[in-house]
Amino acid sequence: MLNQPGGQPGSAAPANAVSADAAAESTATLTKQSPPGASNGRPAARRAAGGGRLRALVDLRNLSLVGVLAVLVAVGGFTKPNEFLTTDNLQLVLTQASVIGVVTVGMTFVITSGGIDLSVGAMVALASVWATTLATQDFGLGGILMCAVLVGLGCGLVNGVLIAYGGMVPFIATLAMLASARGLALHLSDGKTQVVTVQPVLDLGLPDSYVLGIPPLVMIFALVTVVGWLVLNRTTFGRRTVAIGGNAEAARLAGIDVRRQRLMLYLLSGLCCGIGAFMLIVLTGSGQNTNGNLYELDAIAAAIIGGTLLSGGRGTITGSVLGVLVFTTITNLFALNNLQSDVQQIAKGAIIVAAVLVQKGRTNHEG
Repeated sequence: MLNQPGGQPGSAAPANAVSADAAAESTATLTKQSPPGASNGRPAARRAAGGGRLRALVDLRNLSLVGVLAVLVAVGGFTKPNEFLTTDNLQLVLTQASVIGVVTVGMTFVITSGGIDLSVGAMVALASVWATTLATQDFGLGGILMCAVLVGLGCGLVNGVLIAYGGMVPFIATLAMLASARGLALHLSDGKTQVVTVQPVLDLGLPDSYVLGIPPLVMIFALVTVVGWLVLNRTTFGRRTVAIGGNAEAARLAGIDVRRQRLMLYLLSGLCCGIGAFMLIVLTGSGQNTNGNLYELDAIAAAIIGGTLLSGGRGTITGSVLGVLVFTTITNLFALNNLQSDVQQIAKGAIIVAAVLVQKGRTNHEG
């Protein structure tokens, strides 16, 4: 379905799917061109192509985040050597990063396309509550997982239809979903915590379920990350996402069905929220209407400091994941050193502002 282009009314439809794919790749490439005045010679083009492949593998932004992580690990090892650098604590950090990490993968796609999704936290809450009702738990682990995913997809579908076909601004549409999903989660749970009684679900969070010392939630996170990276960097779907984020009108004129692409992107975000909700159920053993609180801010922040342009046209799954790890490590360090949560939020805010300023400076330099 993704390879069958369909232009919007009034657009010039391509002769076949191959031409649309080529157009998507060309449009995406145009958003990342070199500054005017760069050499257009064939040797330079070959060097640029080689350099582009190298930058794809070793992004300087990613290296800077790896450096930040190394500093944080050094600080943790210095301040709390007997607590931070333990296997249990490292497993805890990775597990806590897994849920928001999966949500951030979906958010990265949406932001890369030039959109935004403020409802991810509310979708996680609604999916976790709906999936832990007594009726759903009767169907066991599979029923809980399926329910969480379907609720996430349903919310993503509503967002996508409102934005892509209803013409609503993403900020407004997803803000409305945030309020609606939170309200519905509160109604379904009656404000109470819904405890999971399905033992196989609870077992996934126990050390006995670890494979080679790796928690199952971390493995799910790793799988989603790898799939997300491949889709964004190695498929037509990813090229079209970058293209409409760089210039939606140019992408439409090139034969890309922008509306359908946006619908699929918000469905993808909903899918990631459904998976994240299931992981949160495993992690906490319950479903609550307060689950996923401020996930939207954490996911957006992680994507931004990872190098994804808030204006669209460029996205990096690797950078987003590193951003999640940075924030999770900071939270863990603050907790181990008994620092209050308000200090954590101030630190997060400062990091976000710094990342946006650096991003803006780089964009102006490249332009």
